[in-house]
Amino acid sequence: MLPAPVLSTRAEEVTAFGAESRALADDLLDTMRASAHSVGIAAPQIGVGLRAFALDVTGHKKADSCHGEVVLFNPEVVLATGRDVGREGCMSVPDLTGDVARRTHVVVRGLDPDGVERVLECNAFEARAVQHEIDHLDGHLFLDRVVAADRVFPRRVYR
Repeated sequence: MLPAPVLSTRAEEVTAFGAESRALADDLLDTMRASAHSVGIAAPQIGVGLRAFALDVTGHKKADSCHGEVVLFNPEVVLATGRDVGREGCMSVPDLTGDVARRTHVVVRGLDPDGVERVLECNAFEARAVQHEIDHLDGHLFLDRVVAADRVFPRRVYR
C-alpha cells in the first residue's frame, strides 16, 4: 500500500499567520492528544501540505529535554550533533516499527502559530521526535531512514 501523495511530497512553507494557522495548530494538537502513545504529528499526516508539526514528549521515559506542547511552522534544524540508532513508529505506518539513525542533539528554529520565532534546543528522544516530524514535512517516512531492511519489525500490540 502506497502512502497518500501528501506524505511523499515536500510540504509548502506557511506564509500567513493568524486564525488559519492557529486553527491548524489546534487540529494538530487535538489529533496528537487523541492518538494513544503519540508524541508528535505533522500537518501532512492530517492531509494538509504545509510545513507545520505538533510535538509533546512530556512524561515519556526516554525524554531528556522537554519543551511541553509545541507547534512549529516552517521548522529548520540549525545545528545537529551526535548520532544514535533507536526504534521508531508512526501513525502513518501503524503496523511497523524500525531502527533509525538520528542526531542526538538538535537546535531547531521555527515560528509559533502567531508567526513569532521560537528556537528549541532538543536532546535525546525529543531531538529524535523533532527530526521524525521534519522528515514528514520533507516527504519522508521513517521507513525511508531505517538503518537496514532487516531492522523493520511488526509493531507490538499493548493491552
